[in-house]
Order: sequence, then C-alpha cells, then structure tokens
Amino acid sequence: MLEEATRGILGLLSKPARVRIKVKETLAAKTRAFVREILAAMELTAEVTVREKEDAVVVDLAGSQLGVLIGRRGETLDSLQYLVNLGINRREEKMKRIVIDVEGYRLRREQSLRDMAGKMADKARQKGRSVVLEPMSAVERRIIHTALQGREDIYTFSEGEEPFRKIVISPRRGYGGNNR
Repeated sequence: MLEEATRGILGLLSKPARVRIKVKETLAAKTRAFVREILAAMELTAEVTVREKEDAVVVDLAGSQLGVLIGRRGETLDSLQYLVNLGINRREEKMKRIVIDVEGYRLRREQSLRDMAGKMADKARQKGRSVVLEPMSAVERRIIHTALQGREDIYTFSEGEEPFRKIVISPRRGYGGNNR
C-alpha cells in the first residue's frame, strides 16, 4: 500500500487510499506471446488464436506458408508443441497441457488415421493375417487403437521401442480370411 486512507475532520478533507496493483498475466496471454516470439524468430507470420479450456490451452495458427510448421506427418508441429509446453509450464504452479494446431491439421490427420485404421483392419481380416503399420507417435497410435477397439473381428497391439513403435492389427480366429 502506498498511502492509507484518511478520514479527515468531520468527514471533510478525507483522502482515499493509494495502492499499487499488478495485473497477473493469464496463461493464454503468456502462451500467445511465447508462440509469437518463436514465429518471429523463424521469420513466419501467422494469426495466433488462443483459447483456454478447462484441461488445456489450445493455440490455432492460421496463415500462408505454414506447412513448414507441420513437417513430415506432424513431427515439427509435435516438436513445437513440446517446446511451448516446456517454456510455458516451467514456472507455473499447476501445469496445463498446451495443444498447437496449424490450419486444422490435427483434426484432418486424426480423420485420415481413422480411415486408414478401418482399411487396414479390413485387409487383416480378409487376408487372415496381421498387418503392421508404420512407426508413429503415441498420440497417433492411441487414435488407431481407439478407432478399432469396438471391432470384434480384429485386435490391435503395439510393438517395438520408441521412436519406432508400431501398431499390429491382427484378425481374430473365426472371422473371415483363411482362418475359418
């Protein structure tokens, strides 16, 4: 407090208290500023939209020439997201997950993984033998497992060590293919 309030004499000549306040920056504002700094260092321009949800802070980037931020199968985007999570959460009391997306890439990738999962599961069932998918991140493997968990004709499991961990889709006995 800079100065306490005074009542004055008979309520006259009173002075209000003077205080100094400091506005606490929100996690969304910190994230927006940090992402803008990174983009400036990369000499990229993008519209940065940040929304804070209960369980995460979501950053949407829009603009031209942002494919470089996505990289091969989203690897650069995942790395950028990892760095921003480290940079923002290192001084926070409670960590909050930060998700970065470029022009809706993550939603499109998720849909293409679901489509591929269905096709590969059908292939495994029809041929009667296991199908091994390419190595992918834990997030992408989770999408595949979740997409196929309700099917009774196949089962899935992961094998191998990171970063070369793969999903195997195998037919169940008695369903299609050569194993009737």
